[in-house]
Amino acid sequence: MNNFRNKYRNRYYHAYVTTFGTIQLHQRNPLVVALWSVAFPGFGHILLHKFISGFALFFWEFYINQKTQLNTAIMYSFNGDIAQAKVVLNEKYIYLYIPVYLFAIWDSYRTAVDLNKIHLLAKRENAKYPNFSVSPFEVNYLDKKKPWIALVWAMTIPSLGQLYIHRILAAVLTLAMTVMIVIHSNMIESMHYFLLGNFPKSREVMGVQWFLYFPSIYFFTMYDSYTNAVELTKLFDWEQADYLKENYQPQNFVLHKGEKV
Repeated sequence: MNNFRNKYRNRYYHAYVTTFGTIQLHQRNPLVVALWSVAFPGFGHILLHKFISGFALFFWEFYINQKTQLNTAIMYSFNGDIAQAKVVLNEKYIYLYIPVYLFAIWDSYRTAVDLNKIHLLAKRENAKYPNFSVSPFEVNYLDKKKPWIALVWAMTIPSLGQLYIHRILAAVLTLAMTVMIVIHSNMIESMHYFLLGNFPKSREVMGVQWFLYFPSIYFFTMYDSYTNAVELTKLFDWEQADYLKENYQPQNFVLHKGEKV
């Protein structure tokens, strides 16, 4: 249930508030979106609120990476041990990885360009959109978000910044993956030995194949939380200004720019 009723059929809508998050159109840099797909396939689509496509690409990359031991091979390659990288890499699945990886980059870039154009049309049409939604499971509403708070929470544990701005679907994905990565990579145990100065033991217990997923997810949640907090605040200001002009400003009021009052 939401507080939105529109008797007209608009062609494009600027945003839509649901109980699981706010779907919003705004200007994005297609190159940045494509680079997040380079970092991890699916992230570019999640930034564009294409959650089904993003989750499909994300889990495909995760599955193929695990089957091929790609992260482990990358680690050996960075250390100059090319022979060992060839040994651990599973050639049976690696060629399945390349087409989907390139598709994720291309499709996220193309979609970002298209959505930028649609955003300009929606902005010009200025169609109404809901600012409040409630269901038996959640309540969501537009309000001012503080980007630095979203960033700080995202830096503590991935997904907390997204929960702050009410991106429930993205938060569930990043939280579930963070828990899996921390458990299977022995990251906390490795960090414990590192802080004690026992560096050989820290390297020994670290599961590299799992740990190398963590940087992409960690920095993605920081970027996603901060940028969406900024855009949600703009969306709130836009909706509030439009409502006040429509309901509280006299029809014959004219603001002359530069006129002394």
